[in-house]
Amino acid sequence: MIRRLKPLVFVLCFAPLAWLAWRWWNDQLGFNRLETVARFTGDWTLRFLIASLAISPLRRLVPALNDLITYRRMLGLMAFGYGSLHFLHYLALDKLWDWNEIKGDFLLRRFFIAGLLSWGLMVPLAATSFNRAIRWMGAKRWQLLHRLAYVVAVAGVVHFYWQGKSFVVDPVIYAGVLAILLGYRAFVWGRKRVMRAGRA
Repeated sequence: MIRRLKPLVFVLCFAPLAWLAWRWWNDQLGFNRLETVARFTGDWTLRFLIASLAISPLRRLVPALNDLITYRRMLGLMAFGYGSLHFLHYLALDKLWDWNEIKGDFLLRRFFIAGLLSWGLMVPLAATSFNRAIRWMGAKRWQLLHRLAYVVAVAGVVHFYWQGKSFVVDPVIYAGVLAILLGYRAFVWGRKRVMRAGRA
């Protein structure tokens, strides 16, 4: 049943973008629409990324949800797509391709550095998200590379938190969810080490 819903989920992944486009066209983005678009695309980048990272824990905890693996690649690519729109929006509309100003941002402002790190690490993940890449790299090296998704998520949350001029709740919520996912991953890794030590 979960697999049959994949086309519907694929379409629904574009619903936030369609909603944003409608609001832009109808001038419904508030006084500072550039900031609204930046926040919107950044939010959905983190949502898709965290959703993709949550699939493996959910499959282990609830065996009936095993088919969720069908969506992990899709959600990861959606995170990259929305993240790329977020970055392109900054370059084209916010900075108008002013490379001197852009260079200054990435050299001097820490939240831009964290954002660039997050997006930059998504590039090789997206480029190797296909079955042919797994065969070419080998499963172990591919898995090792794709663990960078956690680094991407951490850098993205830090980017969000650092850009606020005052305390903002949303990045704290993302950080809390990510901490749970990282804690679960650490627990599984530690249990495997204990089991290997017990067999030795």
